[in-house]
Amino acid sequence: MSRLSPLAGQLVPESQLVDVGRLRDAYADLRPDVGTPSQRVAFGTSGHRGSSFERSFNEWHVLAITQAICEYRAEKGIDGPLFIGIDTHALSQPALESALEVLAANGVETMLSKGGEYTPTPAISHAILSYNRGRAHGLADGIVVTPSHNPPDGGGFKYNPPNGGPADTDITGWVQKRANALIEGGLREVRRMPLAEALRASTTHEHDYLDAYVSDLANVIDFDAIRGSGVHLGVDPLGGSGVHYWAPIAERYGIDLTVVSDAVDHTFRFMSVDWDGKIRMDPSSSHAMQRLIGLKDHYDVAFACDTDHDRHGIVTRSTGLLLPNHYLSVLVDYLYRHRPHWRSDAGVGKTLVSTALIDRVAKRLGRRLYEVPVGFKWFVDGLFDGSLGFGGEESAGASFLRRDGGVWSTDKDGIAAALMSAEIMARTDKDPGELYRQMTSQLGQPVSERVDAPANTEQKARLSKLSPDQVKSTQLAGEKIEAVLDRAPGNGASIGGIKVASANGWFAARPSGTEDIYKIYAESFKDEAHLQRLLEEAQAMVDAALKAG
Repeated sequence: MSRLSPLAGQLVPESQLVDVGRLRDAYADLRPDVGTPSQRVAFGTSGHRGSSFERSFNEWHVLAITQAICEYRAEKGIDGPLFIGIDTHALSQPALESALEVLAANGVETMLSKGGEYTPTPAISHAILSYNRGRAHGLADGIVVTPSHNPPDGGGFKYNPPNGGPADTDITGWVQKRANALIEGGLREVRRMPLAEALRASTTHEHDYLDAYVSDLANVIDFDAIRGSGVHLGVDPLGGSGVHYWAPIAERYGIDLTVVSDAVDHTFRFMSVDWDGKIRMDPSSSHAMQRLIGLKDHYDVAFACDTDHDRHGIVTRSTGLLLPNHYLSVLVDYLYRHRPHWRSDAGVGKTLVSTALIDRVAKRLGRRLYEVPVGFKWFVDGLFDGSLGFGGEESAGASFLRRDGGVWSTDKDGIAAALMSAEIMARTDKDPGELYRQMTSQLGQPVSERVDAPANTEQKARLSKLSPDQVKSTQLAGEKIEAVLDRAPGNGASIGGIKVASANGWFAARPSGTEDIYKIYAESFKDEAHLQRLLEEAQAMVDAALKAG
């Protein structure tokens, strides 16, 4: 079980803040050894991530990945502009510079953010989709330089193809293999030019991501309703990439929105630390969200986003911080009742580890449920063609269609999901916490828990191979087992772990795709005691798997 740090929910001591200078020196000076698994390029559920201190995210990684992406583009005939943006992590700027040196040397038309502004993940997806609309050739793609909500010493790099969403495994597998080969070859095949030349190159351009994204938001959110209701809103950007987006949103649409803080600090010293004593900009964590939770009575509804603004956290007067599963259930119920121009057969997308309450909501709405493994890439095609109205995952990531049923963002959009909480309150006169209570009185009250615990690369590999034949029991926490899954019912894809379900409860166990931890998810529609039995039985199975081999 996860052990709560005595620092959880408090500001981190000065002595434990990341040394930004050392971190960036390590990025430039340390070289990875591809013979060491943890130092190889490895694309998880959201790109390649690591820390320069651990030799898992260094300049060589970024140079090699970028060259591999350039070669992939050439092989697939992707010759439009590449939209690239960064978040506020300390390693993101040097990684951007490394990438630009390779992109320019390869002759790729590259769109940098105007004025060096930080760029949220959904703004990159929006830019790709906007450019490609109506085009059959000369398509754009993108790179997002971010480790998402990971700690301040983290770096991340992910590729979004012309569909605007996270790259699928066929792409990331190709890029990963080629990048590791380039590193093994000492980067001899990497084309590169000095940064000053790359910045002056005829292929390097500026793009106003902020204005393009903000000006189009009215096609997703009903700002007239929000403005007319006078709902009082607060936002904490958590020092992330959307930090300068919120004031223009408030100004352009005339809504009552207060930005709690616009501070950017690469140490993230203003964050209260997460459950394990690490700084993690996770808007779904009550430990990390202490600042905004403390202000809950100041606003009708308030929200936060993680560092690349693809995840959201909602704080209401009635409830405080809503669990992601709670808000996603409310969001699904609201959207399909208030978007009459969406396709009548538009399904509801959810990951296997998201609440089963969404299953019950979808059934009540008469909508098809599309249940997939963890990873937002599984929703991209459905959001792109409108066959899914919504795609969401329990880690507070979601995206949905424009009001007219067209594609908005095929990557997670924390900004739009956060602003929807304001529209929901404006249109229903109830905050999402109140609506959740109303919903569960009708459909059942789930209790859930996620347990995170450390796991090394070898242990994670064992966990990912858990299979139904390892489940010998016919009972789960006193109920008949109805399903044992290692593949998702929505698309038949491997879940990289296992899910076991009964009539009133389920658990899933899987290794993290982005951190050295494993996760056990459990949910009961009975009570807390039943939930704890689910967790105990899941833990026994994981322990057995870790000891195996």
